[in-house]
Amino acid sequence: MSKSAIAGIEPKILWERFFEITQVPRPSKKEEKIRNYLRNLLKQLKVDFKEDKTGNFVANVKATPGYEKAPTVVLQGHVDMVCEKNKTKIFDFENDPIELIKEDGWIKANGTTLGSDNGIGVAAALAVVSDPEIVHGPLELLFTVDEETGLTGANNLQPGFVKGKILLNMDSEEDGAFYVGCSGGVDTVGSFKIKYKKSPKGLLAYELLVTGLKGGHSGLDIITGRGNGIKILARALKSIEHFKYHLAVIDGGSLRNAIPREADAVILIEKSDVEKVKKIIDEFGKNILNEFKTVDGGVKVILKESGKKYEQVFEEALNKKIVDTLLSLPHGVTAMSADIPGLVETSTNLATIKVEKGEIKIGTSQRSSVESAKVYIAQCVRAVFSLAEASIFVGDGYPGWKPNLNSNVLKLSKKVFKNLFNKEPEIKAIHAGLECGILEGKNPGMDMISFGPTIIGAHSPDEKVNIETVGKFYRLLKGILKEIAVERS
Repeated sequence: MSKSAIAGIEPKILWERFFEITQVPRPSKKEEKIRNYLRNLLKQLKVDFKEDKTGNFVANVKATPGYEKAPTVVLQGHVDMVCEKNKTKIFDFENDPIELIKEDGWIKANGTTLGSDNGIGVAAALAVVSDPEIVHGPLELLFTVDEETGLTGANNLQPGFVKGKILLNMDSEEDGAFYVGCSGGVDTVGSFKIKYKKSPKGLLAYELLVTGLKGGHSGLDIITGRGNGIKILARALKSIEHFKYHLAVIDGGSLRNAIPREADAVILIEKSDVEKVKKIIDEFGKNILNEFKTVDGGVKVILKESGKKYEQVFEEALNKKIVDTLLSLPHGVTAMSADIPGLVETSTNLATIKVEKGEIKIGTSQRSSVESAKVYIAQCVRAVFSLAEASIFVGDGYPGWKPNLNSNVLKLSKKVFKNLFNKEPEIKAIHAGLECGILEGKNPGMDMISFGPTIIGAHSPDEKVNIETVGKFYRLLKGILKEIAVERS
């Protein structure tokens, strides 16, 4: 369906820009095509802009005539997207445009992530430039790169790259809410040198697959208790350990900030054990489905003949060490906030397991809105890796964003929201990494909030954005910009 999916939807200028963005490949760390799109568009719109060495953009938009003395407002979003697809979907994120579908009041993609995170925010900022109905003071459009896999753009933003002291981050995913705080995070990776041995003769190769899980954002969706494909795979392997199978392949997950929807392994087993192993896995799959039927009722555990030959397998000691490590690593919510009801304070995500350059690498990510708790849960993960004698890599991490309930832009935005929608907005913090905490450190004294339309299933092929709330989001953005311009001119 693609462009016809947005036909007749308002605000037209925002959806047009969003469609254009979805047609430009923009994986994290490979944003050159979307940066080229921005260059061409901003030149066409006759808007001055600059870029830094990391790839961040700042476009300087002149004020509506008469409002030149209003304070400069920074509109901020990130241009990269999470690239996830269904296993059966043939799609190249580095070259193919996203296929849009309209369904029951939502826009989604055909078997892939949509990129409304954060394409809608970027589209809204670009729409403002050419929307004749908007009243605003001077604007800086800040577009950062590689938010999804390391917050690289924000982390490397040079002090002074933006001048404005009011920032509207448009990377939240809940209509009717202003976000004023977020968790910090850090990645922890454990690596094991692979020790192979020659495959014993006469064994049969079988694929062990975990599939059908919902996955989702490792911050926003961790509270749901959804199944983790890697954890379930490890449990399945543990259930057949007394058959002395041989492990030839193991793989699961794709991104540090996504709950793994799928995982798989190849095991070599004796022909005489096949039926017994099948029976155990079949029973295991039924138990797993029963365990997750409420929160993840599509889960499947499948054992099927591979049809391939494997000349080598992992040594038994490594096989056991990997399975035991996966079982031991914590995953999920470890603490809820005592200050904000319903907010996850601390969590950890067992995100990936990959074979790379002679090593098995297990990737995890830890989040917390309390710095000491973030350090503690990361220590717990490192301790498991240490006991397993893995090599450990810890990322630089990123800071949280401490809520400021006395924020001037928050007070003004609440007033605008009430006038537009005749109700009070919710004021929240989010268990996910927004760039606000980093940007605040780069520009001390910056006053900021984060808001956006309703997006469900971000970081998974189930991602979709609600059409009605996009219209509300844009009205709110316009209202806030006008109020700042009028009040402070």
